[in-house]
Amino acid sequence: MRDPNQVLENTVRRCREKDILIPTFAQMADPGLIPEKVREELKGIGLWDLHPRNLFRITWKNEPRDRGGGFGKVNYLEIPRELTGIKARLIMILGKYFPTGAHKVGAAFGCLVPRLISGEFDPTTQKAVWPSTGNYCRGGAYDSVLLGCTPVAILPEEMSKERFEWLKEVGSEIYATAGCESNVKEIYDKCWELKRQFGDRVVVLNQFDEIGNPTWHFNIPGRALEEVFNLERREGERLSAVCLTQGSAGTLAAADYLKEVFPGVKLTVGEALQCPTLLYNGFGGHRIEGIGDKHVPWVHNLRQTDLVAAIDDNACVALARLFNEPAGKNFLKGIGVPGEAVDRLDLLGISSIANLLSAIKTARYFEYDENDILMSIATDSMELYGSRIEEYREQSGEYTDTRAAVDYNRYIADLGIDYMLETSYYDRKRMHNLKYFTWIEQQGRELEDLNAQWYDAAWWTDQFRSTAELDEKITEFNAKTGLLRKYG
Repeated sequence: MRDPNQVLENTVRRCREKDILIPTFAQMADPGLIPEKVREELKGIGLWDLHPRNLFRITWKNEPRDRGGGFGKVNYLEIPRELTGIKARLIMILGKYFPTGAHKVGAAFGCLVPRLISGEFDPTTQKAVWPSTGNYCRGGAYDSVLLGCTPVAILPEEMSKERFEWLKEVGSEIYATAGCESNVKEIYDKCWELKRQFGDRVVVLNQFDEIGNPTWHFNIPGRALEEVFNLERREGERLSAVCLTQGSAGTLAAADYLKEVFPGVKLTVGEALQCPTLLYNGFGGHRIEGIGDKHVPWVHNLRQTDLVAAIDDNACVALARLFNEPAGKNFLKGIGVPGEAVDRLDLLGISSIANLLSAIKTARYFEYDENDILMSIATDSMELYGSRIEEYREQSGEYTDTRAAVDYNRYIADLGIDYMLETSYYDRKRMHNLKYFTWIEQQGRELEDLNAQWYDAAWWTDQFRSTAELDEKITEFNAKTGLLRKYG
């Protein structure tokens, strides 16, 4: 049994030696609170650099530049009606301008930092294990390096080669498990194997059951979406729906926050049609990297899910080409989509395109009009999937004007309201009950907690609102390292 006081002492010493100052949740939500000396240092640091000061760039408000940027408003993109074909407005906040190019670097922070500041994780003797199908293990590896920890990434072998190459570059240990996006049990099995082999020398930070994941999303993306809505709303407009895909389900907690601020807002949860777990208790492999993992995550609050929408992975693949191939861009401009918007569609990665389609289906299902605003998150950009475009080109040939017209009309203009479910009380409970088979039978969670998740709303809200207490502990920790005094 490790002595928490000794562990904390080791962690303080490691952070002091490596000049690691940890940001608070309040600073991530409002970079105006970041010390001026930190801002000055950031002027000479690249957005993706492995520098501890980049912990302060875990925010939606980074200036959109590769190096030396400051902070401004939340980065977001409105998808024009000329593209969506719906009357309602659709606005997406952008993950590209986080370090690593994806917002999951924040979710990983929410899982690791509480352990570091409380003496539950020793960076001098333990390794941080990040099981994931993509961006979370990238974010975890990045955060680990910045926080003086050793990262271990576990992800399916069929994920994009960019993920593996980047993980090698930052020095992470890597385990590639069998299968594709939806093969999550294989990842869990590898976690258990490592725990049996190395004991407490490894600490598994599983985004699918770590409450720090949705806690970060509730407080940081949730507030960013609120801020953008208040900035963009016009007289008579209302926030009608938040449309997000279920991956680890952490991002869905942003909707928990918005439902408190805007009672009546709907949450649409998207998943892959090829793996319709929520919709049909189904399973299968698919190509929408980052979502749909053949089970219901422990941290998904099913009581908040109003609508389920299954998205064809063929649509996401086709639209990735439409949005990024020259012929596709020319087609969109030719049908009246503003050129400035077309040139920014590369800000949407593959799962972000699934979010876009979930929003279009939601608007058509509820017959939203010009007074309705839908919001979503572009979790990453196509920068992380360049090899996929090359693969699609090799498989299907060059992208032509005809192909662009077919893809647009089939997957956007004619997108219908099939494969959707507006959930009743018992629909939500049925989906919640699916957690039993993964988390109670396989992963050792407590049945009492499973029931509390359903019957006791405070199980969620008490934890989501814990960031003020966490910020106090972060400030105390920074004082112990001496860096709080150094940076002021």
